[in-house]
Amino acid sequence: MTDDYYQILGVPRNASAEQIQKAYRELARKNHPDLNPDDRLAKENFQKIQTAYDTLSDVEKRQRYDHFGSDFERMGGGGAGGQGFNFDQVFHQAAGGTGEIPAGFEDLFRQFSGGAGRSGPTSRRQPAGGADLNREITIPFATAVTGGKAQFTVPRPDGKEETITVSIPVGVNDGQKIRLRGKGEPGAGRRSGDLLLTVHVAEHPCFQRHGDDLELNLPIGVGEAILGATIDVPTPHGTAQLEIPSGTSGGKRLCLKDHGIHAKAGKGHLFVTVQVHVPDEIDEQSEQWLKEFAQRNPLNLRTEIQW
Repeated sequence: MTDDYYQILGVPRNASAEQIQKAYRELARKNHPDLNPDDRLAKENFQKIQTAYDTLSDVEKRQRYDHFGSDFERMGGGGAGGQGFNFDQVFHQAAGGTGEIPAGFEDLFRQFSGGAGRSGPTSRRQPAGGADLNREITIPFATAVTGGKAQFTVPRPDGKEETITVSIPVGVNDGQKIRLRGKGEPGAGRRSGDLLLTVHVAEHPCFQRHGDDLELNLPIGVGEAILGATIDVPTPHGTAQLEIPSGTSGGKRLCLKDHGIHAKAGKGHLFVTVQVHVPDEIDEQSEQWLKEFAQRNPLNLRTEIQW
């Protein structure tokens, strides 16, 4: 049983070129073997989709397919005057030697010749460009913040893998797409398709991002919280000094200006949330000091807590 190319692409027989191309791209992306490495039928489905698109996207091939089905390539060798097929003799016999083409044969001849009649010009369709490819890549959090380079591989029709280096812009967002011109499927005599690269950003163990701003939870000791301190904080743009005011409580939010993402629209900030940590164990002398400290510095922290 022969394949129905329209059914493979899921389009009606009167579908426009735009509908055919849109259906192809969606199906090719869904069934591409590289995105379905564990699916044994992915390669077979993708080949059927590619064959259907190659036929229906070509005006002449589509016309012949509509008349003769998937065996159209054997019906005249793929064009007017196909090898081993004498059109003049066929039409001479059909006309009974009169030179007039009977009704019905003129349309048939048009499908093979690609023109308006036997003496009309032959229409030649330019080879289609290569199909677009879709790939995904995961980059480190630091690369997304400061920009940089990333590499990935793409399998090619010759069985080899091409290593592609892409420039990652400063402040790229998770899920953002980068278009690489001419890095898609090779075209038959024309430009190759494009490669659409979806960028995913890995999480950072310490920093978080909100727009162009960065967030950091910074642990400090009891003494630093009470007495104040100057602390070195690592940032995307080098080490910065953060002033911890005396009497700082846990949860206080401080800002290192311009130490976030340096985007085109401006510079983000680094917001630091202080987390006060206490020792797991203390000696007897320290315990006695703390009791005296609490007596000499009383706090009413829970007077507003009510049921």
